[in-house]
Amino acid sequence: MTSLNPLPVVERSISVAKPERWLSLDVLRGLTIGFMILVNNNGDEQHAFWALKHAAWNGFTPTDLVFPTFLFLVGISTVFSTAARLAKGATKQSILLHTFRRAVVLFLFGLLVNSFPLFHLQTLRVYGVLQRIAICYFIIAVLYLISSSWKNKAIIAIAALVGYWAIMRFVPVPGYGVPTHDVPLLDPDGNLVAWLDRQIFSASHLYEKTRDPEGLLSTLPALATALFGMLAGLWLQTNRSIGEKARGIAIAGVSGLLLGGLWNFAFPINKKLWTSSYVLFAAGWSLLLLALAIWIVDVRGAGKPEAARRKTFMPLLVFGTNAIAAYVFSELLPGAMSLIHLQPKVNLQRWIYYKILAVITNPPMASLIYSLLFVGVCWLAIYMLYRRRIFLKI
Repeated sequence: MTSLNPLPVVERSISVAKPERWLSLDVLRGLTIGFMILVNNNGDEQHAFWALKHAAWNGFTPTDLVFPTFLFLVGISTVFSTAARLAKGATKQSILLHTFRRAVVLFLFGLLVNSFPLFHLQTLRVYGVLQRIAICYFIIAVLYLISSSWKNKAIIAIAALVGYWAIMRFVPVPGYGVPTHDVPLLDPDGNLVAWLDRQIFSASHLYEKTRDPEGLLSTLPALATALFGMLAGLWLQTNRSIGEKARGIAIAGVSGLLLGGLWNFAFPINKKLWTSSYVLFAAGWSLLLLALAIWIVDVRGAGKPEAARRKTFMPLLVFGTNAIAAYVFSELLPGAMSLIHLQPKVNLQRWIYYKILAVITNPPMASLIYSLLFVGVCWLAIYMLYRRRIFLKI
């Protein structure tokens, strides 16, 4: 997702930076995609280590921080790619059309991932990771096209978080009642997000049958996640020193953790509902990871030639410079493996896991080994593209 371009002019204090100046972004994106592939492909979901599984409901695990970090990076990339295109003379109209086309293609890729390999329309899941990225990307790109000011982005992000909290806290859920009075706040099935999704789609189209983690209403706070990324991108394009930028991002990260942690007491951290506290808490971690990546890659490596730095971080750059290709491949591969049966009712994925389990009798460790092997296979496939300088740019 190196170049999700959106839009225009950024204030006089902002200079158009070449993408390679911020190698840390590709490195962090590569780490995020690698971990996303790892946690999405456990050998045995039931026995996987807790850190490699999503929280059952309220609360969080490291796995719950992956998707928001990726969406956060989409916001940063939107700023950088748009500024670069404007510097080359592209018009706002052309960028808007290009952005719309990208969003549509991303959404269609999401439908492909959800339906592969059987393509049953009666069970097609319309919501999904790429679909949420497509929607948020298009909206923030349009907002940036209208105005490049950071102030309106911050106001919209805050309004989205506060508005979402108010909706989830005070709006009665048909058939359940008022949250905290007639039904617990964030009841798994008796919340407005789940109720709305059930009105739009039948159970066969929802990931968890009674609800969907990428549901329609929870896209509102997800938009704030992308906007926080956009704010970080605008900050990175100011004329401050790299050290000042890294410190500012680190301070913002700590603030996000504190605010998200405090809000958690009234509006619990919940990835499946993308609660406002979750947005702030996850953004805090994303910002701290970004500050660390900048310090390691761009500050400590400032004296090294670009080629040398790229060679050092090449394992992560393989995924980081071809994020969409890596993600789509990692989602299609399990579907292909499910079609191959080496024993009755045992497909290729289960067969490989059972072979590992036969040697490593500890189920969580066997599951982790399978996941690492899966990541390795995906890495090799994307490395072939990396070597040939082939990058999927939607």
